[in-house]
Order: sequence, then C-alpha cells, then structure tokens
Amino acid sequence: MYRNTYRFAEIPFEAVYESEYITRQCAEYLTDEEPQFFITLTKEDVEKEHSFLEMQKFPYGYLESLALYRKFCEKVASQKIILFHSSAIEVDGKAYLFTAPSGTGKSTHTRLWREMLGEKAIMVNDDKPLLKIENGKVTVFGTPYDGKEHLSTNKSAPVAGICFLSQAKENKIERIPMKNALPKLLSQTYRPYDNATFKDILSLVVSLSAAVPVWHLACNISEEAAKLSYETMKEGTT
Repeated sequence: MYRNTYRFAEIPFEAVYESEYITRQCAEYLTDEEPQFFITLTKEDVEKEHSFLEMQKFPYGYLESLALYRKFCEKVASQKIILFHSSAIEVDGKAYLFTAPSGTGKSTHTRLWREMLGEKAIMVNDDKPLLKIENGKVTVFGTPYDGKEHLSTNKSAPVAGICFLSQAKENKIERIPMKNALPKLLSQTYRPYDNATFKDILSLVVSLSAAVPVWHLACNISEEAAKLSYETMKEGTT
C-alpha cells in the first residue's frame, strides 16, 4: 500500500493506493504541503474503470491511475477546476489549447508549433490538462496524465485561445460564436454522473466559453497550418 501527497492545479491531496504505477507516474507532482482532501482507492474503483473501458485488458496500475484522476476531478469541480481533453502548448507566457476527437491530429498540430517556434514553445500537457476558471480568467495546468508520448510540464499558464481541429485539404480558421462554442467545449470536458458535480462543471464551461476565444481550424498537416493558427490566435482576430 502506498500513501503520498500530490499537488495538481495548486491543490494538494493525499492518495492511498496499491500499485507502484501511480508513484512513478506522479513523481514530479509530490508535495509536502498539507493535503486539502484524501482519496483512497479500492478494488471496486479499479473494476469500475475496467467496465468504462468496455472490458479491454489494461494493467491494474493503469486502471487505478485513471480512478485516481477521476476522483480528483470530481472533488475539485467545486473549486472551479475541470479536466479538458486537449493538447496545451505555451508560447511567450500564454497557452493555446488544441482539441478534437481522438485521431484527428491535435498532438500533431502542437508538434508542428514546436518545430516552427523552437524553444519558445513549451508543452504544458498533451492529453488531459486541468483548467481553473475564475473571475473571467482561465489557467491551464500540466498534469501527469499527458498522452502516449508523455509530453507535459509541471507548470501553469493563462489560456489565450482554444482551437477545435478538423482535417481538410485547405487551411482555414474562423472564430466560433460563444453560443456555438458551449456544446463543443462541454464535449471535451470530463462529465461526471453525479448531478450536483455536473452542474458545477456545466457552469464552469459556460464561464469558459465567455472568457476565452474559441476557434475552428480546418487544416492539413503542414507548417502553413501551424503558422495560420499561431498568427490568428496570437492576434485574436481573423
């Protein structure tokens, strides 16, 4: 049995779990701060994750890790923090989030940004970052839940834009109106089964849609696509 205190999105919490997987995964997020709450994982929690994945075979430690993150996200919704599926990259102190259904190319697009911008582009998280939405401002936080290539940094940055990607032969970017952005943003947010927590998250997504410009980029895999999204989102206008 392991017992450690971690800090995600400025929230310290103590976790009790069985597998060494979490210890290795979350090593950079250890803290000696006083935890705000406690999460104890059980075999039932792991079995539930197994059922969510339609009975596919995954190691126990991986499933236990998913259960930990799920429980954390459900606890911190009341503190204005949500999980938002995206690839988050920071440039010149501002973060830009790219999101799309799996396999569409969000990680590929942020790779193109890194190739184009070099050292000034820093990956915050390549899969499941956390967002804090408060007082009209949005901050993204790196987490150890960072995709197949494990691209992340234990840091935070203010969010300057969110971009939904789709594949196309020609590159085109346009601003999404707030009323149209809301359901798209909600689709990429972790949505719990608990009604009270879901209401908290829905309220936060409404605030997110009002606080940050949201874009749609139809694109191919090219430096031109990366340049178009970077220049447009940086300026904030089309």
